[in-house]
Amino acid sequence: MRIQTLVPAAIVAVAALLVLFVTPRLVRESTKARIDAEMMAAKTRLSKTTVLEELNQATRDLASAVEPSVVSLHASGLQASRSGPRTFTTAGSGWIYDPDGHVVTNAHVVDGANRIEAQLSSGEIVEADLIGLDLKTDIAVLRIEADDLTPAQRSLDMPTQGEMVFAFGSPFEFRFSMSAGIVSGVGRSAGLSDVDYENFIQVDAAINPGNSGGPLADVYGRVIGMNTAIATGRGSSLGQGQFGGIGLAIPMDIIEFVVAQLIEKGEVEKGFSGISVQPLASLIPPQLRDAAFRCAVEHYGADGAIITRVTPDSPASRAGLQSGDVIVSIDDIRATEPERVYSLIGMRAPGQAIRFEVWRPVPAEGRGETVTVSVLLAKRDPRLDAGEIADTLRRFGFERLVTANEAACGARGAPFKRGVLVDAVAQGSQLDGVIPAGAVIVAMGGHAIGSLEEFYVRLGRLYELSHGRGRLVTVLSIAFPDGTQGDFEVPLR
Repeated sequence: MRIQTLVPAAIVAVAALLVLFVTPRLVRESTKARIDAEMMAAKTRLSKTTVLEELNQATRDLASAVEPSVVSLHASGLQASRSGPRTFTTAGSGWIYDPDGHVVTNAHVVDGANRIEAQLSSGEIVEADLIGLDLKTDIAVLRIEADDLTPAQRSLDMPTQGEMVFAFGSPFEFRFSMSAGIVSGVGRSAGLSDVDYENFIQVDAAINPGNSGGPLADVYGRVIGMNTAIATGRGSSLGQGQFGGIGLAIPMDIIEFVVAQLIEKGEVEKGFSGISVQPLASLIPPQLRDAAFRCAVEHYGADGAIITRVTPDSPASRAGLQSGDVIVSIDDIRATEPERVYSLIGMRAPGQAIRFEVWRPVPAEGRGETVTVSVLLAKRDPRLDAGEIADTLRRFGFERLVTANEAACGARGAPFKRGVLVDAVAQGSQLDGVIPAGAVIVAMGGHAIGSLEEFYVRLGRLYELSHGRGRLVTVLSIAFPDGTQGDFEVPLR
């Protein structure tokens, strides 16, 4: 009886042992066999397909096509401080624009520098001369002398969201680096304090300090933009800090517009319409006393840039744009933010006609209607950037100032120098008999000046930094027609 009882128990024990020890082993062996089979099958497929290798080769080819046109930049100079002038250095990137040796970069990379070095992809280091810069778009043009330069292939095609892009430059001194990503968005406005015309390409390709001024290329190796700013990961701040996943690049249409004029004329002539705009949602109660503004807020039903003022006898006024009009698009490009509106206008040449589509309020009927208006742009007066400072300079004696070029200097019998030509001095003013017509303002506060717009932009920024308090002066370095040069303290307030 006992044996009959023990036999089933032994069978159960043996079965349990098999379950505990033998079965897991069989499972492991079966799993390993399956993994080995899958691995061998994967290796076989990888040996027969070239998809990943084709992708690798494509990115290698892209690097080989773009890198010869990339340059690494180092700039140095002196800047004023409370303890006196001090040396500064900046590092950035650029790219070769044409066979004549013109190099494009960001203005903030070379601003204020008196020495600029460019290292080519071959390793050769050459001196670079500043041809001109445009502070409002953060674009500068340099020129280098070197043999066998390779200009970048360029494309005006605006990328679309999701397209692959490649950023080149020298981040953190890792020279001639390349990173990849996609276009996250286009037509971005970031509210950068030093850039007035914003229409950025947003990318997630890694961009860091040192990438500024480097090219952004498409999958064909064509430069479609220039790396300019990044999100730093500190709140919503944008600038030149550590990469936070959002990079911004200037699109090629703006670059071409600015660079061509800097090379040809040393300054950029921008379009002017005569409108002032603000976000529709930012209207304040006193403004809503205006029936047109109130109608737009109550009945437009979307975000938009509303025209708050039309300058009398301006291109916009003559064309029929009105205060209260809400801008829908400009030349069929959606424009709902003031920065976007000003960029689309400013990056058009004077004399060019642009088409506004606006929603025009009809307060009496509590509705609006869509109206299309064609505006023939005029040239933007650089004095608009300086406000009352321009009037102060005129009262001081600078009757008429123009960008210095060979023709303007020649007409005054003065040798050409890059800067702002004093074309006329007011009689009886403090400058009468001190600074003659034909003199050239070559620097302001130690910063070299290249155009009238740059002069007024710098004055305007100096004025803003002073917060409107106390006496404000600047020092102008002025070259005289006889070849001598002197520094003059000029009051701005």
